[in-house]
Amino acid sequence: MNIKLNRRHFVELCAGSTAALGLSLIKLPEFETLFAQAIKEIPVIWIQGSGDNGCSVSVLNAIPPTIQDLLLTDVVPGSHVSMRFHPTIMASQGELAEKALHDTEALGGYVMVMEGGIPTKDGGIYSTLFETSNNEPIPLIDTVVRVGRGAIAAVAIGTCACSGGISRTPPNPGGVKGLSEVLKDAGVTTPVINIPGCPPHPDWFVLTVADLLTSGDPGSIEVDKDLRPLKFYGKLIHDQCPRRGNFAAGQFAKKYGDPECMYELGCKGPVTHADCNDRLWNNKTKWCVEAGTICIGCAELDFPIFKNAVGDLNALHLPVDMTKSLDKTALGIAGAVGVGTVAFAAARALSKDKSGSGH
Repeated sequence: MNIKLNRRHFVELCAGSTAALGLSLIKLPEFETLFAQAIKEIPVIWIQGSGDNGCSVSVLNAIPPTIQDLLLTDVVPGSHVSMRFHPTIMASQGELAEKALHDTEALGGYVMVMEGGIPTKDGGIYSTLFETSNNEPIPLIDTVVRVGRGAIAAVAIGTCACSGGISRTPPNPGGVKGLSEVLKDAGVTTPVINIPGCPPHPDWFVLTVADLLTSGDPGSIEVDKDLRPLKFYGKLIHDQCPRRGNFAAGQFAKKYGDPECMYELGCKGPVTHADCNDRLWNNKTKWCVEAGTICIGCAELDFPIFKNAVGDLNALHLPVDMTKSLDKTALGIAGAVGVGTVAFAAARALSKDKSGSGH
């Protein structure tokens, strides 16, 4: 028997099933302890913009604590995150859903979560949420700014929410921007924490929320210049990669699946900050490089808009110019052999780019 599902129904089925069954995907025994130290319920308003719901699906795959622990039940009596509004998984819809959002705003003391980019061109009319009493669509950006202004903290989940992501790739006809830029343009000073990734690892989001719960102070979370928590984004993929020795020795893979360093195949590990190789994905079993493919740099805010040395867009599979972008510390570790290889690869990338051999 063939069962026909459109994308939305598929996502709803996955989300609902995961939440209902409380599926476990990773082990985080310290999490319940963190939650046990929390002293109150934190309402959450989760808004979705220009994206594919993949970040929601990733977080729904969190494991102990399950998404049920995080969003639907008390981990300890009276202490939990209360999801008041989420367009994909909430049971209510229409006016009832809109009322839930407004009631939470009136309650105050909530955390805003933004998933997806925010179209800003032409008043933001290319993405809307709800309607006026005259049936006029309300631009999403208006809701984002209003909800963001009243939040105690705002969390941008996924690269699209952090910087616009794929939707912001030129020519970006919708004028898509990330949450922090939109709030700054509107004069909103609510603290923003970026959790980039396409999608982000569920731990990065869940444990950041746990930190907010236990400290009650967004300022206590140490972040980098891109507002990413340093505990997850503090190190380069390249410096933690098990193939790091191959890079230093000038041993490079010729095709996906080869065991050597994949820098010449376009790996973005040298300029990407994340702990994927340590945390692992898919129930802590694998990560991209271990699976025989490159790091595509999805945890960086300019993904997928990596530029070459002359500022033009670079094809995904071309090496980045490490002489321009690599951290000084990492560059020193690379040594003369590595630098020589980088210069060669960068020159080759430029040559390919000028000859139009991109995607």
